[in-house]
Amino acid sequence: MAIIGTDIDKAVDLLNRGELVSIPTETVYGLAGNALNPEAVTRIFTVKNRPTFDPLIVHIASLSDARNFAEGINSQARELAEHFWPGPLTLLLPKKEIIPDIVTAGLDRVGIRCPDHALTRKLLNRIGFPLAAPSANPFGYVSPTTPQHVQEQLGDRIPYILDGGPCHVGIESTIVGWEDGKPVIYRMGGVSIEEIQDIIGPVIVTAFSSSQPQAPGQLQSHYAPKRKVFAGDVEELYTRLKPSKPGVLLYRKKAISFKAQPIHVLSATGDLNEGARNLFGMLRAFDHADVDVVLAEFVPDVGLGRAINDRLRRASHMVIG
Repeated sequence: MAIIGTDIDKAVDLLNRGELVSIPTETVYGLAGNALNPEAVTRIFTVKNRPTFDPLIVHIASLSDARNFAEGINSQARELAEHFWPGPLTLLLPKKEIIPDIVTAGLDRVGIRCPDHALTRKLLNRIGFPLAAPSANPFGYVSPTTPQHVQEQLGDRIPYILDGGPCHVGIESTIVGWEDGKPVIYRMGGVSIEEIQDIIGPVIVTAFSSSQPQAPGQLQSHYAPKRKVFAGDVEELYTRLKPSKPGVLLYRKKAISFKAQPIHVLSATGDLNEGARNLFGMLRAFDHADVDVVLAEFVPDVGLGRAINDRLRRASHMVIG
């Protein structure tokens, strides 16, 4: 199994040798390798069993580093980076030749972000290259938000997990790019649509692509636990499905008319930030429970709620109601 620790020297040594290391970020734990080394990047796809047509995000230490890997950083991109970096925002920008095609799935744009985690930023400042780092879990499964989540899923396939504690955002970064000069959100995440629009004005939202993603994390079926998830009104779901052993995921605590165990509540106070932090961990918890299905309700579709609902839809076997 992988070693879990806080030894940056060890992480630096492994990455310099082309090995993979799981790194903490504010969003989720990433499976990191040298983004400029095609062999290391290929290993990321292999370890995750991720299709190579699904591009990766490149992690850098600062906005000034972005100019080494992207062409033509427009004024809106600079505004967003200056406002939200370090933080859960990925910018999809025209790539420079130094970025291998395998990172971008052959596309001419690369997703770049500066993570808001002190340990990983220290690591990035110690190495001489950016890190390609999708979530550190098997492709399609729930993203990890603790070192233990990584250990459970990939611990036998990587040498080291850099322990930065639980992720404080808990869902992936928002991805923003530009088409014909207009800003487009390709994936909803830790920065809300409203926050982005406050900086650059109206945006277009194109949240996922069924087969030909133009940005990381766009595939429609994703973020799913091993138990089948059904999303919608939990009372209607129970009436229609009649499951014998349901687990329930609620937005906030409330009475339900049927027996279920366990019942997980994203936020007792209705705090969407807390709900985002808890989402993936609670979905994972159902895999260790004696349930046949998970009935999950949506949260208010505002702010981070949009990203939570996006993940619930893509984790779901079916959406009802």
